Amino acid sequence: MEDCIFCKIIKGEIPSNKVYEDEELLAFRDINPAAPVHVLVIPKKHISSLAQIEKEDEAIIGRIYTTINEIAKAEGIFEKGFRVIVNCGEDGGQEVPHLHFHLLGGKQLGTKICN
Repeated sequence: MEDCIFCKIIKGEIPSNKVYEDEELLAFRDINPAAPVHVLVIPKKHISSLAQIEKEDEAIIGRIYTTINEIAKAEGIFEKGFRVIVNCGEDGGQEVPHLHFHLLGGKQLGTKICN
């Protein structure tokens, strides 16, 4: 998608503070962090949202979760705990129309999920 900000980050057109990258995934620090550790993990393949995942995407979604564990260990939050959030669609709070997983940690996170 030409106008997708995350696709532009993947292409290197917009700089990011990369935490992890391989042939299928990119992880970078959120520019407006909600916790001391706030990393976005995205597939390089453009998938608009969680609702757009196809059968062929099952392997990449599994890789995202194992990569999140690796990043949590590297960031020093694996042992004490962390949160993974995926917003889906406008009512779900998704602001960028590219599937992305928020990895949050580094402090005691509240238990309140919804307003």
